Amino acid sequence: MALSPKSFVQATAALGLGAALTLGTAQATDLRIYPSFSEVREVIEAPERRLTVRLPQAAWEGVIPGSLSLEGVAFTEAVARLEGNWLSTLEGQTVYLRRGEQTEPVTLIRARDLLVKNAAGRYFQVRYEDLEFPQEPPASAQTPVQTLTYALSAPGRGTLSYLTRSVTWTPRYTLRASDAGAQLAALADIRNTADLPYEVSAAELYAGEVQVQGTPTPRADFALSAEASPARTAPAAPQIQAAGDLRGLAKYTLSQAFTLPPSSTVTLPFLTPKLSRFERFGGLQTYFSPQVEREGNLERGYRFEAEERLPEGPLLVREDGRIVGQAQVPATRPGGKVEFSLGEDPDLTYTRRVERLKEQKDAKGQVVQTTYRVTYSLVSAKSRPVRAEITERVSGRRVVFNSLPPAPNQGSFTLKLDVPAKGRAQGSFTLLIDNS
Repeated sequence: MALSPKSFVQATAALGLGAALTLGTAQATDLRIYPSFSEVREVIEAPERRLTVRLPQAAWEGVIPGSLSLEGVAFTEAVARLEGNWLSTLEGQTVYLRRGEQTEPVTLIRARDLLVKNAAGRYFQVRYEDLEFPQEPPASAQTPVQTLTYALSAPGRGTLSYLTRSVTWTPRYTLRASDAGAQLAALADIRNTADLPYEVSAAELYAGEVQVQGTPTPRADFALSAEASPARTAPAAPQIQAAGDLRGLAKYTLSQAFTLPPSSTVTLPFLTPKLSRFERFGGLQTYFSPQVEREGNLERGYRFEAEERLPEGPLLVREDGRIVGQAQVPATRPGGKVEFSLGEDPDLTYTRRVERLKEQKDAKGQVVQTTYRVTYSLVSAKSRPVRAEITERVSGRRVVFNSLPPAPNQGSFTLKLDVPAKGRAQGSFTLLIDNS
């Protein structure tokens, strides 16, 4: 089982405790990042038959229960327990209490509630921020530590791994459209909600649905900030490369090592797929009703097909550089169709009229078959021509559109009309509903 947001440091522990892995060093970690969790993997060297893993309690809470695994090294027992925080290691020792401009030595009696004793032998509680220490405290000085101790069958080299909700990733797309056409580009957001950093030596991204047990940790978005550092040159950012698929999951690899800071989002360029098809249209999806007349607006519809496989993610749409809406890209195969609406279009209105053409009754006088004509009249205030696509869905034992032979399971019809700039268009279809 691996527990290490930044990476464990390996060292021989004092007092014969064997190899100890603790957090906060630069040892590299491998990450396999999924949309809702990650697998953290780290190579360990165990020179003795006891291995201790330490992780702050806040980071431990992001670990999916039952996911810890130690591979390549056999063990006879693993014991997990919650230990005290860094302050507890100073119990019985001298720390320093700041009172205004004065500082006095006191003895730390209990780290749990910050109970101290002064030189006069009096006990009292203090605030953490009023204490000074003879050595630099860690950032998690008041955070308990979870330890996991393995009794190994023999020393050796293995891999410690675990699943965590603290590291996830999502793609996000931007569709830039103009009169000249459209371009689609994607970024990959890699999020780390843990309080500790990861030094990532190798990373893989997986797109697709993978269900794991355990309650998800609420995800938060963090802004990525940068500070000027004239004395240091930032390393080159890794590139994301497609690496095929794994049993229905899309796999991507990162070209080089990188740092995933605590409570952060690292954003990298992802995909720039070529579009083989792009269309704007006025759309309407509705269910058939014999209501005589109805008016409304069509919606601002978009449709495109990308030559690459697209993982699921949010989509931002820009027209001539301006934001016109946001939608969701579903998981799509290469060449798969993506279709969405950005809401009502006030410049494209319709009037719908229904005419009952014919009825057929059975021997009991019950109507079992009815034929309708549905007519749509469209009015456009747009300065450009627009294609309108109106789909009506119908329920019935047998449905016939425009007197054509019914297709298997056919229950909808799409009326397509080209509406001129600042003009009108009209179209109709007939509908036979047979419930005999």
